[in-house]
Amino acid sequence: MNMELTVGQVAERSGVAVSALHFYEAKGLIHSLRTAGNQRRYSRDTLRRIAVIRVAQRVGMPLATIREALDTLPGSRAPTRADWVRLSAAWKDELEQRIANLSLMRDTLDQCIGCGCLSIDRCRLANPDDTWGEQGSGAQRWAAALQQAKPRRGGKRAE
Repeated sequence: MNMELTVGQVAERSGVAVSALHFYEAKGLIHSLRTAGNQRRYSRDTLRRIAVIRVAQRVGMPLATIREALDTLPGSRAPTRADWVRLSAAWKDELEQRIANLSLMRDTLDQCIGCGCLSIDRCRLANPDDTWGEQGSGAQRWAAALQQAKPRRGGKRAE
């Protein structure tokens, strides 16, 4: 099996447009080698990097964060399972926080969030006369709940 892939092969196998591959390369997320004819060639492990990039983007991770994580992987060889375990561990706290934030939003979107709209019947009870507005701008009930749900190192929630 050929260990180097053309840009078209990578695009087809990864499901990513050639223009996106060029963009990822320009941003330092993936790397290619050039042939004597100046054509790009990618190592097969680039497919895994692209898969990680796509999933991380889907869960809202910024490209800069993704690049920082991918920069911890070796550039001179295909990353091993141990390399990927280290990257996963580095992302654990951030992913736990995202999960907590998404769960909070899912579970409380139909309730008063302390934003000042006073449009939901529960707002009159939870935020009479927009008292949460004294705490600051934005959805203050969510801000307070997110602060409370913020995991500390090791995945434990702040108390």
